Amino acid sequence: MATGGSIQAVTLDGREFAVAADADVARFLGGFKNEVKANGNKTARIVKMLEPWHLNGIVLAIDDNKGDAEFIKALAQRGDFWPVDITEVDGTTYMGVGTLTGDIDKQTQSETMSISLSGEGDLSKQGG
Repeated sequence: MATGGSIQAVTLDGREFAVAADADVARFLGGFKNEVKANGNKTARIVKMLEPWHLNGIVLAIDDNKGDAEFIKALAQRGDFWPVDITEVDGTTYMGVGTLTGDIDKQTQSETMSISLSGEGDLSKQGG
């Protein structure tokens, strides 16, 4: 039986962050995305583009007393990939190496930060 729901936690380079319970994270494990292109004689061909894994719509809880925003800023400034783990509501964990992509703005009223991550290789399911 499939179980959907909140992300339990995201770990960025060894530091765990709580995720807002109402965040609906989009996950792509990496691999090929297909596109169909037309030919002049009304046939078609499949164009396969290799895409890196990505996670979009992650809403992290940010604690200024622990320096969370500064930690994330430092990760964004790095020029390498680092470990990323995401644990879903059913306990399934996906791991990869990646970096932050896009904006890393903190929302002061909700004490959250929406982030996106992407990286090399595949995002792989651990265990089971």
